[in-house]
Amino acid sequence: MLTRARGRVISIDIGRGDALEISVEIDGQKSRAMAYTQITGPVQVGDEVLLNTTAVRKSLGTGGYHFVMANLSSIDPGADEAGHIMKARYTPVQHSVLSVEEDDSPYRADIEEFDTLGGMPVLIGQLHSQLAPAAAAIKRQTRSRARVCYIMTDSAALPYEFSRSAHELKNKGLIDAAITVGQAFGGDYEAVNIYTGLIAAKQVVHADAVIVCPGPGNVGTGTTYGYTSIEQGEIVNVVNILGGNPIGIARISFADPRPRHQGLSHHTITSLGRVALTKCTLVLPMMDQMRLLAVQEQIAHSPISYRHTTRIIDGRPGIIELQEQGIKMSSMGRGFSEDEEFFLSAAAAGVLAADMLRSTGGA
Repeated sequence: MLTRARGRVISIDIGRGDALEISVEIDGQKSRAMAYTQITGPVQVGDEVLLNTTAVRKSLGTGGYHFVMANLSSIDPGADEAGHIMKARYTPVQHSVLSVEEDDSPYRADIEEFDTLGGMPVLIGQLHSQLAPAAAAIKRQTRSRARVCYIMTDSAALPYEFSRSAHELKNKGLIDAAITVGQAFGGDYEAVNIYTGLIAAKQVVHADAVIVCPGPGNVGTGTTYGYTSIEQGEIVNVVNILGGNPIGIARISFADPRPRHQGLSHHTITSLGRVALTKCTLVLPMMDQMRLLAVQEQIAHSPISYRHTTRIIDGRPGIIELQEQGIKMSSMGRGFSEDEEFFLSAAAAGVLAADMLRSTGGA
């Protein structure tokens, strides 16, 4: 059920692209809210706004914000946007974008000329917090020569600008371009699906390596198949179809209190053991020997053991890069010191991608 409220804008706190983090007053109470000006038009202090308050009322992890549905003080007709592909379609906030595949796109010929990814390493994650260590490791190990493209899927947050992390990584040069696919929107380039998103990474961005993972707000239910990052297995298949080199980022934690996520998460075991029908390389980080043996035992008792290749790689270069750049690592409220293996896993996958590039003369 959708819950709504009227509020008044009392401050504009942070702006990044089309996203504004604002403070609003609702019935005398101050709250945080997000406004996407691409959808709402301009928002200013003093404006009366209509807010979606559902996530805050539900106390959801990524629901610390209300979301502006409309600016009641200024009904801006807006400019006629280029493109004919609708994002968030058939909802009250549907809007058009110019996707790379369209006839009017300057990149249409590049998309049509695509043949193969040519073995390009494609890292496939399950949580948005894996993006930073993976990208940092690629950049550090290639001395920033590699062009890194982030493809954001539509299995979690749809607006790219919601991610503070992606914005910071772009500003600090750890990712070079972002592509939003499916119903996700707001990247440097838009694509209809993951296939054309990967093709655009090759043909338009001229990426050396790609990291595919959702935006913030992953969903899980505790059931075998009821989680959004199950897409990892499906994307492994896509990368192989297009001639890329898929690298699975392992979700590993010894700090998560939920048994299903202890060691190698059941999300990774199911995605790669049951959903991925083609081969990838699953990367484990160097870690405490007893913990490594526990993860290896989990793999030995799953189809991962005979469907995929497993590598053990030192992920510390990616962590060092993030620390030197002053970029904070956080996942499920835990930082690096509380959950080292989680971040080392993503960084280790980035190190492998860099090794692949060096071995083929790339970057």
